[in-house]
Parts: sequence; C-alpha cells; structure tokens
Amino acid sequence: MQQLLAQLQQLLASPGATGPVNWDLARQVAASHLSSVGDPAVTPDERDNVVETLQLADLWLDPTSALPSGVHTSEAWNRNEWVYHTLEVWKKLCDPVASRMVGAMNDLVPQEAQSTIGPMQTMVKALGGALFGGQLGQALGTLAAEVLSAGDIGLPLGPAGTAALVPANITEYGDGLSIDAGEVRLYVALREAAHQRLFGHVPWLRGHVLHAVESYAAGIRVDRDAVEEAMSRFDPANPESMRELQIEGIFSPESSPAQTAALTRLETALALVEGWVCHVVDTAATDRLPNAVRLAETFRRRRAAGGPAEQTFAALVGLELRPRRLREAAALWAALTTHRGIGGRDSVWDHPDLLPTEADFTDPEAFAQNPPDLDFPDLPELGS
Repeated sequence: MQQLLAQLQQLLASPGATGPVNWDLARQVAASHLSSVGDPAVTPDERDNVVETLQLADLWLDPTSALPSGVHTSEAWNRNEWVYHTLEVWKKLCDPVASRMVGAMNDLVPQEAQSTIGPMQTMVKALGGALFGGQLGQALGTLAAEVLSAGDIGLPLGPAGTAALVPANITEYGDGLSIDAGEVRLYVALREAAHQRLFGHVPWLRGHVLHAVESYAAGIRVDRDAVEEAMSRFDPANPESMRELQIEGIFSPESSPAQTAALTRLETALALVEGWVCHVVDTAATDRLPNAVRLAETFRRRRAAGGPAEQTFAALVGLELRPRRLREAAALWAALTTHRGIGGRDSVWDHPDLLPTEADFTDPEAFAQNPPDLDFPDLPELGS
C-alpha cells in the first residue's frame, strides 16, 4: 500500500498530471518503447545528406508550384526527436478526447457520493491522465518508428518552416522496396518540401486542418460501459495492473449528423492536402527519378491503408488520420492544372471557400472548367 500511495503521489505531483493526459508519462513511455526497438543516432553524413536532398527537392518543385519554398530550416531527426518536436500539436488533438474519457471515469462515481470523496476525484483524474498518457505514449512511440518525415501523415505536426526527415525510418522503409536508397530519400524529401510550401504559404490552412480535427473530436462520444469494464480490471493493491488496462474501443460508434458532417470535412481536407502534394511531387519526379511511378503508387497505398501505428492511434482517439479519397483528390488537382494552369490551380488555396467540396470529387472536370466568381475580404491567419 505504501508503494501504491507513493506512485499515486508521484503521478499527482508530476507537472504533466494537471491536464486530461499525463504528457510527462507519455514522453517517458514513448522513449521507453523507442529504446526497446532502437533509435539510431543521426550521423553527420546523414544530416548533410538530408539538408542537400531537401534543397534539391525544393529546386525541383519550383517549376511545378506557384507557391514558393516554405523551408526555412532543414533537419534530420531521430525517432525521439520526432516525438519531442510534434508533441505540442498532439496535445491539441488529444486533450479534448481524453477530457471526455476522464469525465466518464468520474461519472462512474454515484452522484450522491461525489461530494464526500473529495480527494478521490483528484486521484481518479490523475489515474485517467496516466492511463491515457501511457497508452498514447505507446502509440506515439510506435508511430515514431514508422514516420518518414515531419509531414508524413498529412498534418502540420512540426514547427512551422522546419522540414525534417527521419533517416533511420527512411532506410528501413526503402530496404523493402528494392529501390536505390538515395532515390527513396529524394522522393520523401519532395513530399516533405511540398507540405512545407503548402502550409507555409496558405496561412489559414494549418488552423483549418487542425480545427477540422478538433471539431470531429468534440463530437466523439465515450462508451461509459467500456470505461467501467476497463476500470474494473484495475487492482489498487497492484499498481502494475494499470499496465494491462486497454482503452481501445471506449468510443461509441454512434454518430450524430453533425459528427458525420465534421468527419466529412476532415476527410475532405486531408484528401485535398495529400492530393495536392501527390500531384506536384509526381509532376516534379516523373522525368527525373527512374522509379517515380512505382514510388508514387507505393506511397499512395501506404497513405490510404495506414500502418499499424495509425490504426493504434485511431483506436485510442477515435480518429483515422488517412485520406480516404486520395486518388479522386489527385485527379481533381490534375484537372485544375490542365484547365487553369499551375497558377490558377494553386490560387484555389487563396480562401477556404474556393476549395473543392466532396461533391466536386465526382466530376473534377466540371469543377476545373467553372471557376467561381467570388470576391473575398482578406482572411486573417487562424491559430496554429
């Protein structure tokens, strides 16, 4: 019991325990996972190769995009550095969902008893934050061992203007493709540099995408029965039992019309971002990389299917971070290039109301040939 109380006191005293997710614990668990699977240090040669490759990729993108370079800093990260540099955005995405889970745990206490247990509520919150932090840390650690760059999953996770590759993951991924390692690295760099152009020169886009994620998360419902069943497996006399708790499946599959609409907006935004990146990258690479077509198809399948880490994250927060209509979005951007040119295509990013809707995916030619005649006031930059 003394050991249990000491561990609970440590959880309560941790600075990361004040919110719905114990982020201190999440970082520790992610680091522990990465130490078990390995986290190779970035060598000076790898760092130099990444910087040179990103510079070359940016040059290749110049003729294919009306948006100028968005890369201010080029970095080569190991896996732990990816977790560290993306954690602030994960907090924005995960805290709202975790708050509802912790709230559901508090609701398990009978209403008539809540006024008498006092400190126990604080303990329940700390336990919930630790539970979510531990499993989210495991998911982030797994994801860090798979991602190839800062913008690999389509969200602006890293610092603005920082293009970053993860050399260890690119090497492992390329080993399974039987393609020259330098060619794979350059293709990844093209994708990363394209993401930086888009999010760096469309000031409202970062806020637009993150708000779409937050709007969807705001409507997620927690299955109280699943939370109660999970908590019933926690033995206060055995702190190690917390390691065995699983919170996958705590989200109710029921969706309101508003939640369905929020999910559609999110999937459309992710598909438009990924479709634009695929289109400009493939245009830049087709005549330069021997395996450009093969790489393009491989990466489309990879993004559309999602890896084990993305599936784990979806189970934890009820959200799949993959564009479902990637091919249709890429075809739409190609049609825009044909009918409006590169400048006309990229001017669609001038305002969110100019973007194609999900309905436009079914007839890209019609959308491309009929630009709207709209006059918008200047749009302030949304919060990141």
